[in-house]
Amino acid sequence: MSLFNPYVILGIVLAVLSAFGSGYWKGSEDEITRQQLEIAKLNAEARQKEQILVSAIQTQSTKLQKANQDAKLAKQKRDSDIDSGTFKLRIPVKATNCPIQVSDTTTPASGDSSGEARAELSPEIGKTLFAIAEEGDKAIVKLNACVDAYNSVYETLKGKP
Repeated sequence: MSLFNPYVILGIVLAVLSAFGSGYWKGSEDEITRQQLEIAKLNAEARQKEQILVSAIQTQSTKLQKANQDAKLAKQKRDSDIDSGTFKLRIPVKATNCPIQVSDTTTPASGDSSGEARAELSPEIGKTLFAIAEEGDKAIVKLNACVDAYNSVYETLKGKP
């Protein structure tokens, strides 16, 4: 048997190729397993971050609902006070020149010491003015909740939970 025998050379080539092929197959299987483990680990981390983000959003949502409920209760109380007359809406008005001379020692009956003339608004107009202001407040509270939620999510994704 000589080293230059075609059967020996064929056997050596087949042995090398089978070793290379089995190593390649084993390595690719190991790499697939390693990648699957890495994917599972990253998925677990993503689910954990997702839970943190959902919790942060739910917290902001709860705060917004509470703020809306508090505003609704305050509106109901204020509207009932306006209707009952315990809360009167007055605005300063420009006083016209009165031809009657008033003494300087007279105190206003309303307890208002500023001496300004005031006009009382009707309850409906007062409620309408408050409703306009409440719409703005509601929009601001909603916007602030969105900003807080965004900042919370940003900090979480940035890595500072």
